[in-house]
Amino acid sequence: MSFVLGLTGSIGMGKSTTAQMFADAGVPVWDADAVVRKLYGAGGSAADAVVKHYPEAIENGAVSREKLRALIAANPAILDHIQKIVHPLVAADRAEFLEIAVAPIVVLDIPLLFETGTDSFCDAIAVVSTTAVEQRERVLGRGEMSEADFELILSRQMPDAEKRARARWVILTQTLDGARRSVKDILVEIAKELPDA
Repeated sequence: MSFVLGLTGSIGMGKSTTAQMFADAGVPVWDADAVVRKLYGAGGSAADAVVKHYPEAIENGAVSREKLRALIAANPAILDHIQKIVHPLVAADRAEFLEIAVAPIVVLDIPLLFETGTDSFCDAIAVVSTTAVEQRERVLGRGEMSEADFELILSRQMPDAEKRARARWVILTQTLDGARRSVKDILVEIAKELPDA
């Protein structure tokens, strides 16, 4: 059995970059966002399910994130329905990863870890965090979403302070070097706790 580390953090906190640091250290990482992208792709099981309810969100056989965002902005209740469609498919993929992963430590990279109750599958949690100012600048600086989109996503996520309070580790991402040091320290600490250590 692997030690399962849950990695989470609100939008713009640097979670994907931090997850890559774990991967670079040789830790298998399951990326919830990457799985959703695959499921939303042409022929993906989520795309096949979404087309039945929201055909206007489909483009070239795949779910268009842009069109889906517009639908959700117009009717936020659609997000709950989409999550009911997608979450079981994501959970099945995660279960398969945990079954076949052969490593002392594995990471579950999940934006909505606490919100979906997936923290119950983890041995410990690390939350990726930065200042609210830095977070806003990062997200809006990408040019992919409006301030209204950003605020809607934030409203659906557990507040950063609450995530920090529920985590065993907090990884601050103001600097890459600082985040790398935290990742290294966490892996050293976990390694000491493994049964054969």
